[in-house]
Amino acid sequence: MLNEFSQFKTVLRDFISRSAASAHSSEQDFNSIALQLFAIQFEAVVPYKRLCEPRKVTPENVKHWTEIPSVPTRAFKELEITSLLPGERTNCFHSSGTTEQKPSRHFQNAESLAIYETSLLPWFHHHLLADWDDLTANDVVGPLDKPGFISLTPSAQQAPHSSLVHMFETACREFGSRDSFFAGRVDPAGAWTLDIEQVLFGIRKSMCANRPIIILGTAFSFVHLLDHFAANNMRYRLAAGSRVLETGGYKGRSRELPKNALHTLISKHLGIPASHIVCEYGMSELSSQAYDRAILFAEPDSAETTAQSPRVFQFPPWARGHVVSPETGREVADGKTGLIRVFDLANVHSVMAVQTEDLGIRHGGGFELIGRAQHSEPRGCSLMPAQ
Repeated sequence: MLNEFSQFKTVLRDFISRSAASAHSSEQDFNSIALQLFAIQFEAVVPYKRLCEPRKVTPENVKHWTEIPSVPTRAFKELEITSLLPGERTNCFHSSGTTEQKPSRHFQNAESLAIYETSLLPWFHHHLLADWDDLTANDVVGPLDKPGFISLTPSAQQAPHSSLVHMFETACREFGSRDSFFAGRVDPAGAWTLDIEQVLFGIRKSMCANRPIIILGTAFSFVHLLDHFAANNMRYRLAAGSRVLETGGYKGRSRELPKNALHTLISKHLGIPASHIVCEYGMSELSSQAYDRAILFAEPDSAETTAQSPRVFQFPPWARGHVVSPETGREVADGKTGLIRVFDLANVHSVMAVQTEDLGIRHGGGFELIGRAQHSEPRGCSLMPAQ
C-alpha cells in the first residue's frame, strides 16, 4: 500500500495546487480523486473495511463520491480509524471537550502532517491574507513586513494533541513575523488559560508602531479577554488592516455569547470591523478547514459584512461540506437544516468521509453552523457497529 499512498499524495498535491490558484475544482476531477482515495482507504483502514463489507459497500460498486460511506466522529473515540501502524504514529490529535469525555483520536505522522499543512496554508491565506499585498502597495505595512500573530491558545509544546494549535503554529511559522507569540497557557488540570498581560503588551506594541496584527483564538478565549476589557473599561483601536480569526465553541470554559454579540464586542473593544472578523470551522477528525469570509472581498460598509450577517462556511475545493437529513442521510434542499457531513481529500491516512454531530443550514455549496445536535447520527448512511 505504500506505493499507492505515495502515488495518491502526488496526485493530491497537484490537485490542491491547481485548485487553490482558482479557488475552484471540477466535479469530475474531485470525483475521480475521491474514488481513488476510497479504494485505498477501504483496503488500508481495517476498521473501515470491516464496517463497509457487511453493508456490501465496496470500491467496485461506489461510482460517485457522494456514495462513499461516512464514519461518525464518535467512531474516532472507539476505533483506530487509521492506516498508520502503531510504530508509524508520531502524533495524535485529540478532540477538545471536558476532561471526563473520551476524546477522538486522529493519528498522524510526518507525511500526514505534511498533507495537512498543504491543505491548510493556501485556504488560510485566501481568507486571512489575500489582501496583504494591497496593504503593502498602499504603504499600510512595509514591503517586507509579515503580519504579527497573537494566538490566544497555548503553543504546540504545551498542547501537542490540539489540531487547532498545530494549525495556528503552522500558519504563524509560514506567514507570521518573528515577534508573533502564543498567549495561552495550560494549567495543572489541563485547562487552557490566558496570559492577558502578554496580550495587552502585544496590542500596545502594535498600536505604537501603527502596525496591523492578526489575533487568533477560540470563542471562549475571546470572552475571557473581552471580559477583562469590560471590567477595566478598556478600548483599543488596532491599526487599519488588523483582523481576527475566531473559532470553536465554549464547552463550559466561559460564559457563552451568541456569535453576533461576540463579534460586536470584538469590534467595540479592538476597533476591528465585522468585515475583518473571520470564522473558521474545523475539527480534530479533519485535515481541511472551512471559513466564512475572505477579507480580500469584504466591504466594511456592506450590509453583507455586518455582525448580523449569516456566517456561511466554505471548505476548500479539495473538500466538500454537505448538509444531510438525519432521516434519509441525503443532502437537504437549499435553506433546510441537517447534519454536516464532510468529504476531505486531505484525510489521506484515516477516512475522507466524516459525519459530524453539528447542525447546519445549507446555503448552496456552503453551510451556516447552528450548533451541536443530540442523537445526531443519520440513519443508513454512516458506518458504526450496533451498540
